[in-house]
Amino acid sequence: MAGKKYRAAAEKVDRKRRYPLQEAVALIPEMKISGKSDETVDVAVRLGVNPKHADQMVRGAVVLPHGTGKSKKVLCIAKPDKAKEALDAGADYAGGEEYVNKIKDENWFDFDAVVATPDMMGQVGKIGRVLGPRGLMPNPKVGTVTMDVKKAVGELKAGRVEFRVEKAGIVHSPIGKASFETSKLAENLASFMDTLMKLKPSTAKGTYVKSITISSTYGPGIKVDPATVEMK
Repeated sequence: MAGKKYRAAAEKVDRKRRYPLQEAVALIPEMKISGKSDETVDVAVRLGVNPKHADQMVRGAVVLPHGTGKSKKVLCIAKPDKAKEALDAGADYAGGEEYVNKIKDENWFDFDAVVATPDMMGQVGKIGRVLGPRGLMPNPKVGTVTMDVKKAVGELKAGRVEFRVEKAGIVHSPIGKASFETSKLAENLASFMDTLMKLKPSTAKGTYVKSITISSTYGPGIKVDPATVEMK
């Protein structure tokens, strides 16, 4: 049945065409395959960079203006005063070594993001091997290693997404839900692309944004004309 629905949705998309942004997001509701769940809308951007070179590793974070449609569970690893600050800002869990041990000893992962203060990174390093592969390791480059835990937690709760270029030069990120108004999806995508443009490595040659494709969780991809999205 899903195969039938997918083919029906795919027939509505011209695979050879690059759609203007507004037209592309307007197609998303028609791409839904699942009748039960509110599918996530993802963007895949192929960049003209070589991630093998450290100076072309594109990595960053952006607070989407309309959020992702999913509430993140946030853990803050900090000393008591900063832990309280994090809880006041909306963190789901906050504490020190006890949470490091809980993750290490109990294989506990009931959270989607981790914020840590710099003075706790020695402790966090003990669980780096289990946080890293899950994409949960705090990093100062994306603002998750900071003394300003209030800001970091607030942004994560508001719809902050982190991203990094993969080996093939592609960056993936959620930009909302299929139920979002098309204008909100468009604004989220524009905001994401604006951040991506600002992170363009000075050593990257040729075309930086080679292609942009959006899709719902189970739906076919829709190619977007970069000229209608890029914010410079």
